[in-house]
Amino acid sequence: MKRNDLLEMVALGEDSRRQFKVDVTNADSLAADMVAFSNSNGGTLFIGVTDDGALKGLDPADVRRVNQLIGNAATQHTRSPISPTTQNIKVGSGRVVVVLTVPEGLDKPYFDRNGVIWVKAGSDRRRIQSKEELRRLFQMTDQFHADELPTKAGIDKLDKLRFRDFLRNVHKQEFPDSRKDLMRLLQNMNLATEDGHLNLAAVLMFVERPEWIKPQFVVKAIRYPGKSIHVSEYMDTEDFSGPLRKVFDDSLGFIMRNLHKVQAGRGVNAPGVPEISESVFEELLVNALVHRDYLVSAPIRIFVFDDRIEIISPGHLPNNLTVEKIRRGNSIIRNPILVSYVAKGLLPYHGLGSGIKRALEQWPQIDFTDDREGCLFTATVYRTIAVSSGESSVKVSVKTEEQILGRLSENAQMTIPDLARILGLSTRAVEKQIAKLKKDGRLRRVGSRKAGKWEVLGVEE
Repeated sequence: MKRNDLLEMVALGEDSRRQFKVDVTNADSLAADMVAFSNSNGGTLFIGVTDDGALKGLDPADVRRVNQLIGNAATQHTRSPISPTTQNIKVGSGRVVVVLTVPEGLDKPYFDRNGVIWVKAGSDRRRIQSKEELRRLFQMTDQFHADELPTKAGIDKLDKLRFRDFLRNVHKQEFPDSRKDLMRLLQNMNLATEDGHLNLAAVLMFVERPEWIKPQFVVKAIRYPGKSIHVSEYMDTEDFSGPLRKVFDDSLGFIMRNLHKVQAGRGVNAPGVPEISESVFEELLVNALVHRDYLVSAPIRIFVFDDRIEIISPGHLPNNLTVEKIRRGNSIIRNPILVSYVAKGLLPYHGLGSGIKRALEQWPQIDFTDDREGCLFTATVYRTIAVSSGESSVKVSVKTEEQILGRLSENAQMTIPDLARILGLSTRAVEKQIAKLKKDGRLRRVGSRKAGKWEVLGVEE
């Protein structure tokens, strides 16, 4: 790093990855800062910089003292030891800024020498004080998973018929005759603790009324009129509880009954097809139920509006996972027991990390929001809405023109019926949009109707 690089970094100000200090004199305080960086996403401490970003620097004697203090704090005042790097940047005549870089730790959680666990809170640090936060930190490092949590439910709460059918269908095995054999089987299947209680995964999957044991883990669905949340007005609302498969089926049914049906070129007597394929919501609901953060005591929420459907899951994306990464098919397992049973057919499942990608392939008009401050993850599916057009009403996508141009850019030989089928619109609606695109000079047809192709002249960024 050179002086100009330092100036650019300092100009950005303090945040959870950058912190300024005029000087450091206390090894315990410095160790707490390094622990906080290690337990979070890593970061850089600029020593010799004032709070307002002025490069005051340190004299040579202070630089030697600070570097020795860093070494002592990193090895003697933290557990486990931390391995930071330092760089001295000249900022004036005889003045130096010490740039201390602390990587994200591989052995979380880290403690200071007094046994306190620190994490970053903006540009400051704070100590972890609750069991829930500590559990979440262990969950992030793959040392603990929420679906392993023991509950107060004994094995007598098990839905015997449901579990019996699962054993027969998946493992070709009969339900055990004795309580002792049942207990051993449940423990071997990672569904019960050593002291005879069902864990959270078992309760969610194989208890008839899991909401009696864990009332917060349900799905709440509301169909609002218009495009925003109303305090008192709604068109349809329902809470879904029960075993995981029932919650999935009921939630999917709610969404599908609140979607438009389109003819998509079919005869008037033929049943309409949903404006958005059911399989899109299958993928998103499985993702919500299996990958949500069960350390957050809150329900999954489904909001249906005129122009979109929102599926809101408690818990932001874990670790360094980002929206762009999940769009590419990357995944981190937050609840490994649930994932393993879903993979055995408990819910529709097509492979780890493929659900989001598969949903996007079928319906690209999906946005994802990772709200780390609010601890929420939202999938927003933009839908088709009724728009008045002369004497008739046609269903037009919120982004229909861009969808058409995008599809034709990928395949210039695509037909209007093909577009109608893919976009869930009528052929008449597609024809109207193509006519408008031609008029606007954004699309033209080259060659004959049968043997020609489309030429996209301009696509809005």
